[in-house]
Formats: sequence, C-alpha cells, structure tokens
Amino acid sequence: MLASVDDDKAEEIVSIDLRGRSDVADHMVICSGRSSRQVAAIAEKLADRLKQAFGINVKMEGRETGDWVLIDTGDVIVHVFRPEVRDFYQLEKMWMPADQAAARPISASKA
Repeated sequence: MLASVDDDKAEEIVSIDLRGRSDVADHMVICSGRSSRQVAAIAEKLADRLKQAFGINVKMEGRETGDWVLIDTGDVIVHVFRPEVRDFYQLEKMWMPADQAAARPISASKA
C-alpha cells in the first residue's frame, strides 16, 4: 500500500500501528494529494492495485468530492486527504502514539 501511494506521488505518507489500540484495523495509513483530482486518483489506483494483486475489494468513501477519501481494506485503513482537510482533522495527533508524535512522514521506499 505504501508503495502504491508513493508511486502516485502522495505526500507526507504516515503509517500508524493500531494493533492493541483499536478493533477497527491493525494499521492506518495517512497521506495527502495536492488536489481533489489527485486525491481521487491515488485512491482509485490503490483500490485497483489491491484488487489485481490480492483480490481485495475495498470499501471506499469520499471519492466523489476528493477532499478526503477513506479506503477500508479490512486490516488497514487508508486516508487520502487534500492538505487543508488533513490539517483540519489532524488524525495523526489523535492516533499516533506519543513516542512517535514527532516522527516525520515516511516514503514507501523507506518502509
């Protein structure tokens, strides 16, 4: 997943381990696209790649507006935001453990 969003030029990619902290998913990925069109494209391509590679049919919300697209793969939740929307909701602050709060975003090539 990280490689897919990185390939599509997503920015500020963050991966958060939710194991033991949430029953909803094991991991959360948060990233940004520069425009509504890019946000929607990143989400669409990720969904297509997951279906092709693993046969996973994801649930997706928000694709129509492209401000914030949520992709639910089951074990991993992916949030793709426009930067302004991401700044407003600040999901990293809510979900990232305190010892990782100062951590910088990662790129897929380093993950």
